[in-house]
Amino acid sequence: MVPQYFDNVDTLPHDLHTYEFDLLDEHFSLLSDSGVFCKGGLDDGSRLLLETIAKTDLGNSILDMGCGVGPIGLLLAHFDKNRHVTLVDVNRRALSCAKENAKRLNVEDQVEIKESDVYSNVTSSFSSIVTNPPIRAGKKVTYAMYAGAISHLNEGGQLILVIRKQQGAASCLEYLQTIYKSVEVRKSKKGYRILIAKK
Repeated sequence: MVPQYFDNVDTLPHDLHTYEFDLLDEHFSLLSDSGVFCKGGLDDGSRLLLETIAKTDLGNSILDMGCGVGPIGLLLAHFDKNRHVTLVDVNRRALSCAKENAKRLNVEDQVEIKESDVYSNVTSSFSSIVTNPPIRAGKKVTYAMYAGAISHLNEGGQLILVIRKQQGAASCLEYLQTIYKSVEVRKSKKGYRILIAKK
């Protein structure tokens, strides 16, 4: 079976490289590797998520669930120096890149980066949990991420996620409405939806 980015497989040859992109009038350069999500550059979903929320009020404690090499969580820290962001992923190779990227962005003092299979190694509560969920892992995994977020959100906290219309945005919205007080589509663009569910 071919390893997926949501696995923790170290058998793939490394392919360390840098990708660059512009976001919100700034230029960024991040380290990536083989066997990680969107190894070649910032994906459209993460870009839309960041464009939508990076400069909004997310509170000061944020969890980036399934962080990959770190673009979402690290840039949220970059855009607001009062934020503390915890980044977790099951993929050690991605986490290694994320730690290097925290240095590149000079946000090491604002972030904690650690291995966790969903919430297995998460003990704190947060004002916001953000995720570009691993859709290819299946609904059993992603819906567990959405449901598990509730016990790790402060009262009034929010789960923010990006999902493509063709990958089940409508059914995801319906599911979130069964477990959260309120759910809204904050933005819709090029087939992507930014969903915000409040506890």
